[in-house]
Amino acid sequence: MSREPIFITGVGKRLGLQLALNYLGRGCHVIGTYRSERPSLAELRNKGAELYQCDFSIPTQIQRLITSITARHQSLRALIHNASDWLADDHGIPGAEIIQRMMQVHVIAPYELNMALAPLLEASESRHADIVHVGDYVSSRGSKRHTAYAASKAAQDNLTYSFSAKLAPKVKVNSVAPALVIFNENDDEDYRKNALAKTLMKREGGSSEFQHAIDYLLGSGYVTGRVLPMDGGRHLMN
Repeated sequence: MSREPIFITGVGKRLGLQLALNYLGRGCHVIGTYRSERPSLAELRNKGAELYQCDFSIPTQIQRLITSITARHQSLRALIHNASDWLADDHGIPGAEIIQRMMQVHVIAPYELNMALAPLLEASESRHADIVHVGDYVSSRGSKRHTAYAASKAAQDNLTYSFSAKLAPKVKVNSVAPALVIFNENDDEDYRKNALAKTLMKREGGSSEFQHAIDYLLGSGYVTGRVLPMDGGRHLMN
């Protein structure tokens, strides 16, 4: 893979952390963002990752990030939007604040980064560059308890369609829509049992499956403007 930077948002934990570690292990230069300091970030720094603190719910921090990236780099191989937030409708704050935050993190921030960093992607020395939005299974089905979150992820999917048309043919733009990739450490047994019952495969997808999906999209020279489902057959369950 090209030594041009792969920019991954939200690398402090879970899938973003695994993506960053995997690409660093392949000799790629990784740029990453994180919302708050975590022990995992020390390993990324030790392996050479270029990290920036950025809370995507704060517009001024996004602009500061853009200024830093454009000042330091002339090209990018890929931009992977993994940073996310997840607030239920009963989170305890006004609904207007919930949906405003969900849209800020999942739609406005990716939009601003895509617009500002498009020239760096178009300057890639590779045959093509890539943008990948990490979406969610609920973007096509909605959610009873996470209405604002689901709506923001649906809007993020629409960014995929618009930017794929806007930036073609040099930059491909796609989305991954996962469900139950990996459990959280604090998920109890009842939750895990109920979640597994909703999939045909009866297991987690696993971080390696997620990595495979990202690798497929970055490796393809033709697929663009698509939302790639990764739900273990959940869409076929009653």
